[in-house]
This record gives sequence, structure tokens and C-alpha cells, in this order.
Amino acid sequence: MEIHLNRVDYMQVGVTSQKTMRLLPALGKKATQKVAIADHDGILTCFGMKKGEAVPVFKTLPGQKISRMDLGGALGTPQEKIFVCSGSQVRGFTKKGKQFLTFEANLTESINAMHVSGADLFVCASYIFNHYCDCKDQDYYLSGDKINDIICLSSENLTRLVPVLACQDRVLRVLQGSELAYDIEVPGEEILYGTTDGKIGLVQIGEHSAATKWEIDNDKKKGGILCIDTYDIIGDGVSDILVGRDDGTVEVYGFDSASEPTLRFEHVLSESVTSIQGGCVGKESYDEVLTATYTGWVTGLTTEPQKAEAGPGDEVKMSKETQSKVEALRAELEQLQVKVLQGREQYQQTSQSSTAVSAVPVFSINDKFTLCQDDASYSLTLEVQTAIDNLLLQSDVPIDLLDVDKNSAVVSFSECDSEQPNGNFLLATYRCQANTTRLELKVRSIEGQYGTLQAYITPRLQPKTCQVRQYQIKPLSLHQRTHSIDQDRPMNRLSLMGQFSFAEIHSWVVFCLPEVPEKTPAGESITFYFHNTFLGTQLEATYCKGEGHFRSDNISTISILSDVLSKEATKRKINLNISYDISDDSVSHTLKMIHPKLEYQLLLARKVQLIDALKELQVHEGNADFLIPEYRNILDESANLLEEYKKQPAHLERLYGMITDLFIDKFKFKGQNVKTKVSSLLEILDNYDLNSLLNFFNEV
Repeated sequence: MEIHLNRVDYMQVGVTSQKTMRLLPALGKKATQKVAIADHDGILTCFGMKKGEAVPVFKTLPGQKISRMDLGGALGTPQEKIFVCSGSQVRGFTKKGKQFLTFEANLTESINAMHVSGADLFVCASYIFNHYCDCKDQDYYLSGDKINDIICLSSENLTRLVPVLACQDRVLRVLQGSELAYDIEVPGEEILYGTTDGKIGLVQIGEHSAATKWEIDNDKKKGGILCIDTYDIIGDGVSDILVGRDDGTVEVYGFDSASEPTLRFEHVLSESVTSIQGGCVGKESYDEVLTATYTGWVTGLTTEPQKAEAGPGDEVKMSKETQSKVEALRAELEQLQVKVLQGREQYQQTSQSSTAVSAVPVFSINDKFTLCQDDASYSLTLEVQTAIDNLLLQSDVPIDLLDVDKNSAVVSFSECDSEQPNGNFLLATYRCQANTTRLELKVRSIEGQYGTLQAYITPRLQPKTCQVRQYQIKPLSLHQRTHSIDQDRPMNRLSLMGQFSFAEIHSWVVFCLPEVPEKTPAGESITFYFHNTFLGTQLEATYCKGEGHFRSDNISTISILSDVLSKEATKRKINLNISYDISDDSVSHTLKMIHPKLEYQLLLARKVQLIDALKELQVHEGNADFLIPEYRNILDESANLLEEYKKQPAHLERLYGMITDLFIDKFKFKGQNVKTKVSSLLEILDNYDLNSLLNFFNEV
């Protein structure tokens, strides 16, 4: 059963953070609800609907940026008190706007997640969890990785609240007091989660472990999940899942007879969805999905049917209410146009006066640089509160720009001189269409080559101004954190000994690998596991004060680590005692892992090379019936083949490069320089056969 929802825009506030909009409880069963929303200007706005207009209930004065909101109240009563956090301070307001609480959490970092339940307040900064009861310290926990969100479980079987932290390393940490508890009894509690790579799942927390009940993959490559709510919008008595994504997609998932989630509704807004709630706002008895976006638009997707539009020849009849609305909007538009003209004139006069002071307009940017596991690329998302004029992308390391379907900007490349010191490997300019506020780019790096990618963002503002954002391309940039590896693979080992501290070696690992928490882990030693998203090889890193051990089934990974760690230690004038344990079996194992990818890319390249010739034959003969089925299939699939080939620039060259590096690294550890034999290796790759390649590696 599909559902139909109609869009209604209510109002706009300032730029918003995640989870800063909530619906206050309704006074009656079918009554409309008030909306509370907070923004980066520090303003908390509460409004309701009256005669189709958004009418403010209260509005606070500007202040420090508000990063999170929650509703609370005495247990067993309507949760209608509004709590907001700014920096390390939590403030409480009544539904009428009276401030009744100002609490300073005394944290060194800003609060980024909060949960309120009765007299209990749970707040999280980057790595710190604090629990307060009646504003008095109760529990404290230092997380091993960055905390993204918090939820507290409660049920009749529990005598207390159980906090669950959602962390950057894709782990849910269940707490008992100030300790991490793996064996805590949480009877049948279920947690709904969304991930930055766009997956949605339901996990059941058991006594000793968590079991995933279901997970929806992000096959259509939609944006990451920013907010989730549950509400029965379909009206079948079962709560549906409401999802807001960072590419502006709003989704409603219902449940079929087998209790499996199915997509029932989808709508795309022009910017990321920071908050989502189900309720009744616009008109009594009509449920809706209420969203807040990055630039502060509050939009409803309502079940209220739209009035039928007049067809050709029909007389258009407007109610007096609609007519007065249109007239009011026209008058408001005229006033705004006059204000804009006055503002421009005033700016021109002040800018030309002898006492003129240059003022750079401030604008907010929401950016994200994340590794996509599916295609081993980095997604760079840039969202600006005003329209983007152009974007300059500059890199001092070799990277490939990949095609993104959603991106409508026109890209042009400038010549680069990478031979010069601090030279560029990439200079690309994106010219945006008039109302573009969001850009999504994809880049793919080469492991072993590290440096900085810079984005220069210029919005359509006067006077012209630009902001620069920097993103680190790490030596092992295509590796992603995982929580276990296959111990049966043939592994190579790199061991380091030296006069370095735990914090120093941890900083080197942070420099080399993505998704490692910047804070030095608690305890005396740590083990991290990674897998290479491009090849599927793996890495284990175990280290402590004065000692580090790294194991991988890919010799090239060990070689890169050895070079970079040696360089970092030399910078700090630390002598390292380095030893290796190299497995010859790992080389053939890695080549066999590359084999299916290489075979597929060679076949794709050959098919693409044949397309033009086959099309000529088809035109010459009038049809393609005379061709063998394989060639007819290439013609039928030509559009898809060309699109795939275009989306994967330099893919084949990348695989050739990895095999070449593997060849050089294998013999480097044996003390042999085989760079003169690379040309022979490339000849074998041009006439690729796995056995011939394996023999070449073994015979040299």
C-alpha cells in the first residue's frame, strides 16, 4: 500500500544542527501540535498553526549555537518541557517559553548529544559521557571512540535507565553506571539505527550480545542517515519508520505481513534533513511527516489532500481566506523587494565612502568527507546556507575524480605541474547552477601517496568571499575499520621497537589510517583491525609504549607502513629497531584477490573498444541479426557499458599499479631491485592470464 503525502512549507529559521526540532505533545487526541526548533543563531522558536498560518508561541533571544534538543518532564506526565544545549550548557524552557533551568555541565568540549528522562540528564561530548540526576554528578564514562548519539532504554523489568552510545567505529556501547557492560540484562529491547553510509537496521540488545533483526542496504546510493523517527503515518496501527538523509531524501518505511520493512513513500528536498518527526501540525486529524533542513526550513508532508486544480475552461474560484493570503504574500514580496533595493544602495554608498571598512560576509558550510565501502571512493559533500557560485578543488596528491549523477555543476580542469615542489596533481573548477546549495563529489586516492585535498567554496554573495576546507588523504586511505579479521590468511608482519610513548605511536597510526580516534586509547595497549575497501585485504595493528606490531596479507600495506612510520620517527629523532616476517604465500593470495577485479575490467575495456566497430557494422548491414549472440548483447548493453566505463576512470591502470607495487615490494624485502623488469610484467598484464602472472612472480 503506497501513501500520498503533500508538501507544505511552514517557516524558515537559521541554520540547524541534527535533532534540533521536536513536536510538543498534543492537547487532544486529534488536535494540532506545537513545533519547537532551535538554530545556530542560538534562537529557540516555538510555533503553532492558526488559520493556515504559522503563528509564533515564543522566540528566545540570539545566543550561542544550539547543537541538540530534547523534550522532558516529570515521569508519567506529558513530556512538554524543552531542553536545549549550547556549548557545555543545558537550558530548560516551559512550553510557553519561560526559562526554568540553566545548568553548566563544566565539560571542556561542546555537548553533541543529549537525553532527558525525568530528573535524569545524559549528555555526551566527543568522547565523554556524563549522567546527572537533579543536576548532580552520577556517572562518567570515557569512550574508546567518538560518540555520535545516545539513547536510554527503559522497561518495566528494569530498575534503572540503560544508556546506549552510538559511536564512530560503528559500535553500540551499552553502559552500566560508569562502566561498559557486555553482560547486562536488557530484556528484549530493540534499537533502530541509521549509518553514515545510508543503511538502516534494527538491533536487539540481549544479555551478552546484540543480534541484528534486519538491515536495509543502501543499494541506490542515497545519502547517509541524519535522523530517524517512528510514527504510524499509514494508519494501520503499526508504527512506521521515518527517515531523513543528508542528500535531502525523506522516506517512510511500513511493515508487510512478515514484519519486514518496505519503502512506502519517498520525497526529495533540496538540502539535508536534520530533524524528522511524525505528528499533526497543519490541520486537525491529518497526520504528517514534519522535517527541518540544514538551512532551517520547516516542511510538512501531510496526509491532507490538496485542493483540486482548475482545468482548462473551468472557472477558478478562490475562497476569501485564500485571496487574503495571496494579497498578503504579494504585499510582503513588494516590501522585501524595496528592502533589497535600499540595502544595495546603502552598501554602494558606504563602500565608496572614505571611511569604508571592508566586511567579509560570514556563511555556514556543512561538509563531510567519508570513505564509501561499496566502490572504495571518498564522498565529499558540501552544503552552504546560500547558493554556491563556484568550487575549486586542488590536490597535491594524485586522485581521480569520479562521476556523480546527482551533480549538475559544470566541471573544467586546469593544467598542473606536479614536478614542481608543492606542485598540484589536480585543479578542477565546478561552476554551479543558479540555486545550487549542495554539491556531492567523489574522488579515489592511491594508497601510499598522501597529502591534502583542498576545497575553495565561493558563494553567490557580495562582496565576493571564499572559504577553504582541507581534507587529509592518508597513506592507507582506502582502509576502513572493522572489528574482526580472517586469521587463516597468510600474513606478513612488521615489528617496531624504540623509545616512543603510547601517545606517539598512536599519533603515527592516526596519520596513516582513517577512522582511528584521535584521542589516545585508555589502557596500556590497543588492537585495531582494518580491511582494504578496494582489494579486500586486511590489516591488524597492535601497539603499546615502545612496541608496535602490524600484520597484513598484502606486502604493499606493510611496505607503506614501514616507510611512513620510519619517516615519522625520524622527524621526532627517534631510533627504530624494525624487523619483518614476510610470507611468500601472501603474494599469490593477494594476486588471486585482484584476479576477478582485473579480469572484469579487462573484459569491460574490450567490450567498450568493440562498440564503435559493431555499431558501424549494424548501420552498414541495416540490422544486427547476423552477429553472434555475444556481440549482439554488447550492442544491446552499449549505453550501460559506456556509462560504467566512464564512471571508473583509470580503474584498469589502478589495478596494474597495485600489481606493479606488489612485485617491487616483494623483492624490496629480499634486498633486490626489480624495477628494470617492470616492462616485462606489463607485457604479461596486457596478455593477462593468472597462471602466467603467478609464474612470473615466482621465477624472477
